[in-house]
Amino acid sequence: MQKSTIQFLLINCFLAIVLISCGSVTKNYTPKKLDKTSYTVPYFSDSKTDYVYKTNISVYGNELSGIFIAKKINDTTHRIVFTTEFGNKLMDFEISETDFKVNSIVSELDRKILINTLKEDFRLLLKKEYQIQEQFENESADIYKSADGKRDNYIFISKKDQKLEKIVHASQTKEKFTLLFSSENNIFAEKIQIIHQNIKLKIELNYFKSE
Repeated sequence: MQKSTIQFLLINCFLAIVLISCGSVTKNYTPKKLDKTSYTVPYFSDSKTDYVYKTNISVYGNELSGIFIAKKINDTTHRIVFTTEFGNKLMDFEISETDFKVNSIVSELDRKILINTLKEDFRLLLKKEYQIQEQFENESADIYKSADGKRDNYIFISKKDQKLEKIVHASQTKEKFTLLFSSENNIFAEKIQIIHQNIKLKIELNYFKSE
């Protein structure tokens, strides 16, 4: 019963999403000579590793929690499973740059707006390589612009330690959502946040350390 209540709450929160637009993406960045034409993301790349994170979703004032599991199953595709904290499977899908397959999903969550939002978020999270067209900088980071269909991705690399700190997914005039990474060694991300700028949605992933 508790699971059904959580699922119903999640559905209604996602269905309440309304997009607004404003701002300019590169107005605070300084153009810089391009020093690379591609960038390879170090995270989620080991096919031998199950990446398991405790997940907290904050959506329109509601807090929801569960488990996120990602595994690289071939050179292009990851499998993602969402479960409750009690191990009940909510979603199971496979995702790559060009394909998306739903293996299973509970009926209460089988809503297009929910699936499309998560697909967009986690496709960017698991994206392996970016082709770079422009470069900028600010005080703390080198910023690489990579075309993504009708939008762009801005990849922030720390000047201090060369770690991937942030990826911003945006149109020409507005940021849509941001991925924030915390990593001790730039190989594995211990904490990840997905923050939507124009909707009240935040997903936080914290590496699950089994005892």
